[in-house]
Amino acid sequence: MTPQDIDAFFASRDALITDQYIELEFTFECAGDPRAAAAHLASEQSTAQWQRIGVAEDFRPQFAARVLSLVSSPRPAGFSVPVPAAPAGAVHACRAVIAHPHGNFGPRLPNLISAVLGEGVFFAPGIPLIRLEDIRFPASYLAAFEGPQFGVQGVRDQLQVYGRPLFFGVIKPNIGLPPEPFAQLGFEGWMGGLDVAKDDEMLADAPYSPLATRAALLGDARRRAEVATGVPKGYLANITDEVDALHALHDTAVAAGATMVMVNTMPVGLSGVRALRRHARVPLVTHFPFIASFSRLPLHGVHSRVITRLQRLAGADVIIMPGFGDRMMTPEHEVMENVQACLEPMGHLKPSLPVPGGSDSAATLEGVYRRIGSVDFGFVPGRGVFGHPMGPRGGAASLRQAWDAIAQGIPVREYAQQYAELRAALR
Repeated sequence: MTPQDIDAFFASRDALITDQYIELEFTFECAGDPRAAAAHLASEQSTAQWQRIGVAEDFRPQFAARVLSLVSSPRPAGFSVPVPAAPAGAVHACRAVIAHPHGNFGPRLPNLISAVLGEGVFFAPGIPLIRLEDIRFPASYLAAFEGPQFGVQGVRDQLQVYGRPLFFGVIKPNIGLPPEPFAQLGFEGWMGGLDVAKDDEMLADAPYSPLATRAALLGDARRRAEVATGVPKGYLANITDEVDALHALHDTAVAAGATMVMVNTMPVGLSGVRALRRHARVPLVTHFPFIASFSRLPLHGVHSRVITRLQRLAGADVIIMPGFGDRMMTPEHEVMENVQACLEPMGHLKPSLPVPGGSDSAATLEGVYRRIGSVDFGFVPGRGVFGHPMGPRGGAASLRQAWDAIAQGIPVREYAQQYAELRAALR
């Protein structure tokens, strides 16, 4: 690029009609001039060739992405990690905000992702390491999306749960259990105080546990638990499958008694999630398989917050995400950024219920609540309920007992002296 071409890919917000652009925040390491690298990044994801040979035209004013800000600092030691076939030149670490005209791809998720997380980003000249840190949408773009159908309030209304977190439980064993004992475990969890018993993300329409049979038995068990307890209960059925099977599986599960359905976002695809949201008659829950493969490293890929925003855009009422604790290997600030992306204002879109998960139990509930600072979250133990020494009824009861202590301002360990279930969970 000539110096004039580089300058053409820079702009100030004041010079743009900002409602026509989404904003992308990138961190990257580049070789050579950071301004040239940032210009290439904007160019390659939009109008890499902006005119025909021998024709006096320039498509950049309407179609080019523009660099709004760029901060760079030299890295005398070179790239942070070894890079095969690394470009030559002095290395800089950079942070750039880019405005991309959304008219280039329209309100279509596959096209959006192709632009902002595609070839033009990850093969931009001089930039071998790059991460999309955040994405922000103007109201004009959000207007084309339905977003969550039920949102936080709708899920609360369905379950008649207010003023506290919603308690989910992942029925365990998650793989291999026939529908009959699986349904009995769900019943025991509901009787102990679970709001929602759910399929594991690995359990879908399996030969040893066909969805139709499992959902019918869980639906019957759910209704019996509702009669026995006098409060609504939820069964969350995992319908992850080929995209062309999702609508039929939704209908099968809901007709049998599922009150929510779940899909694994990235294996199904965001467009599949969006299509299912348009069909769904119950809250739609999304799960995080495959997300860590491109979000975990801070130097390359995409921040999980971006995927959270996209799931909300696609219409997820509940978003299960990697949570706190060592097992999930997710920094606490990143978990909180994902929670915020579910709940913060996003045009007309309803908030999604955040469910940070991973090796939770009654012993971790207070820590999760204190970090989030709100009751608007779901708490989703697996073994913390279904591996409890006193069985799933005791495991679910321990969650409710822990919450009662928190709500009353009583130390959980002190409160546990009154309740065997909570004492066992804390051990």
